Amino acid sequence: MTTVGVIDCGISNVGSVQNAFAFLGIETRLITAPADLGECSHVVLPGDGTFPVGMENLRARALDGAIQDAVRAGKPLLGICLGMQLLATCGEEFGTTAGLALTDGRVILLKPDDPRLPVPQIGWNDVTFRGRSRLAEGLGEGGCFYFMQSYGFEDPGVPAVVGTCDYGGPVVAVIEQDNVFGVQFHPEKSQQAGLRILANFSRIQ
Repeated sequence: MTTVGVIDCGISNVGSVQNAFAFLGIETRLITAPADLGECSHVVLPGDGTFPVGMENLRARALDGAIQDAVRAGKPLLGICLGMQLLATCGEEFGTTAGLALTDGRVILLKPDDPRLPVPQIGWNDVTFRGRSRLAEGLGEGGCFYFMQSYGFEDPGVPAVVGTCDYGGPVVAVIEQDNVFGVQFHPEKSQQAGLRILANFSRIQ
């Protein structure tokens, strides 16, 4: 039976993520301490805000190690928005902060080639998938999703990147590395395409 543990450490509105899974008929459990993860088959790390605060809140609750342990145990993990960024080796927001190091990469400030494009990127953007993405199964070569970001993964060319959007140049939108997954957009706010991402994630073994 699928039970999705949704990490709550004060860095996001977890209610909207839980509501999206509930709409799909998928059970969730709010995770506020490491012991809460024990009976969960899948783990979701949502996030809004800054990289250093996100990591500080995870460490204060010992959830950083618990998430790493869950991944080592083979549980699928999905990072959403800031939650995806925290999967990286480090982030450069307000100085350099070590991340969860569950996938290679640095998180840096967006620098669109077109000066007319504002940072943060807020709104809908098309994502192009490449290769075979387990999260994007059934979505074809792309879909439209809702973004809110000022920072993102530095290198869109690394093998873990399976989806990008164009925001004054390619921007990393989806990563997949073994049982570690991340989406820079908010699937819970992205209508049918976003629900498909969450449904696909819940079926990953």
